[in-house]
Amino acid sequence: MSDTRLGPDGIARCAWVGDDPEYRRYHDEEWGMPLHGDRALFEKLSLEGFQAGLSWITILRKRPRFREVFAGFDPETVAGFGEADVERLMLDAGIIRNRAKILATISNARLVLDLEPGELDAFLWSFAPASHRRPESFADVPAVTAESEAMSKALRKRGFRFVGATTMYALMQSAGMVDDHVAGCWRAT
Repeated sequence: MSDTRLGPDGIARCAWVGDDPEYRRYHDEEWGMPLHGDRALFEKLSLEGFQAGLSWITILRKRPRFREVFAGFDPETVAGFGEADVERLMLDAGIIRNRAKILATISNARLVLDLEPGELDAFLWSFAPASHRRPESFADVPAVTAESEAMSKALRKRGFRFVGATTMYALMQSAGMVDDHVAGCWRAT
């Protein structure tokens, strides 16, 4: 498989995008773009946790419903969720109905509330590598890095859950802490 693929619009993109229009939009507008803000990063952290063991397109397609049922990923609101909310979420076919991931999201929201405004953003971005080499091919894209391992360890030490090193590298990619658009992709700069 080639590492880039021409889309129906004639633009070369990372081949993982395939033919899905929502994946194409995500690739072009979000993936690898710097993302800041506690709420936005809490959402990313939560969705990456839900993605563990699944494909990202599954999460992307369900993201509007996730946002709806998790109150826009407002940490204060999510932190207040109780058992009735957990049961409501477990019955919602529009999201990933995994009790452990739902409970982790609520618990993680409570931990975010213990932080000062802007602290989650600064904390997560403190693990972004000072330099990052553009991958020539997918073979050059790691699943885990020393930085994602350090981020995972630090988050776990603070009590966060569903924040493994592979999941945190995916967060680093999606939040633009690293830019893994392969050479030949129009987004590769």
